[in-house]
Amino acid sequence: MARNTMKLKIFSMALMLAVLSLNANAEDRILFTFDKAESAKRWQTVNDGVMGGRSDGRFKINEDKNMEFFGNLSLENNGGFASVRARGGNLALKKDDVIVARVKGDGREYKFNVYAQRNLGGFSYRQSFKTKKDEWIEVEFPMNKFAATWRGSTFPNQRLDPGKVSGLGFLLGDKKPGPFKMEIEWIKVCKVAS
Repeated sequence: MARNTMKLKIFSMALMLAVLSLNANAEDRILFTFDKAESAKRWQTVNDGVMGGRSDGRFKINEDKNMEFFGNLSLENNGGFASVRARGGNLALKKDDVIVARVKGDGREYKFNVYAQRNLGGFSYRQSFKTKKDEWIEVEFPMNKFAATWRGSTFPNQRLDPGKVSGLGFLLGDKKPGPFKMEIEWIKVCKVAS
């Protein structure tokens, strides 16, 4: 009898852990994948040419169904950045969310931006991350770690309202001229366990 009671308790605990695990995974929500033809439609490049620079940043969906952000960074003519951005509509983010991106880079430091304006103008809220050359990594971007930036300046008193985030993207501006390439497999939102 005691043995059956113990088995029942162990089974109950295992079932409870499985349900909690399923609930945690159920909270994950994919924002972008690149496995369909229309995956690229919401994305666009914005490079330093908007202010006279000469950087050439482009993107494509490759044969592995990943987005490739690639090109050549130039510091000529006061340039120095290349970016790829997506309009996502309201991304329904909350303050405890963490955006996670699976990327394979070239060893350079990139920035991940979110935008709280419909036209992707004004402040961008930014976090930096370092890629590992030719290695897939998952990079986490907690909502409370984004810093407001505008034209290279940081605004520490400006706070991000996650509920207003309507776009996101990647930027390279590491002041190192030359070719670059980063692949993105997916971007998702995860909830932090409380």
